Amino acid sequence: MTTGRTAGKQTPPDAGGVLLGVDPGTAATGFGVVRVDRRRQAALLECGVVRTSSRAPLPVRLREIHEAVGELLVKFAPVAMSVEDVFQGKNVRSALTLGHARGVIILAAALRDVEVVEYTPREIKRAVVGTGAATKDQVAYMVQRHLRLRSAPRPSDAADGVAAALCHGLKGALPGLPGVPRP
Repeated sequence: MTTGRTAGKQTPPDAGGVLLGVDPGTAATGFGVVRVDRRRQAALLECGVVRTSSRAPLPVRLREIHEAVGELLVKFAPVAMSVEDVFQGKNVRSALTLGHARGVIILAAALRDVEVVEYTPREIKRAVVGTGAATKDQVAYMVQRHLRLRSAPRPSDAADGVAAALCHGLKGALPGLPGVPRP
């Protein structure tokens, strides 16, 4: 099940490249879709969260995530998808489960020939906030500032998905946008 927020004003299709950012999770996968122009100015197209039931078996949850991301890829036809890399914490089981979610997300892009780029949480925070040690609230606030929004995307998983897209928009190579060099 996908819940989302769509930005109010529509941007012409030739105004730049669309990027999909994804913050993977088996319970809540955040996503953000932004359009980046040749000056690396970004506009939010949509953001939200793909939620799965904690009672559903893992294979069912993974299928739901795969299908929802596939729908976003078809709907927005991004030039690239930016995915947050696995954070290696103390809980190995959580990292492995998160790896499954990342796998089906990356597969959805690969099946549609969409370039996949991966950034660590620290790289995303550094690109969007200016420090790799930023809090979730700081990330949400800077996403709001970068995109000139009235309020930060909610919940924080959605803001994290938007931040992943912004990270690539600010520092990555943007295929399909002539004249936009890699920083």
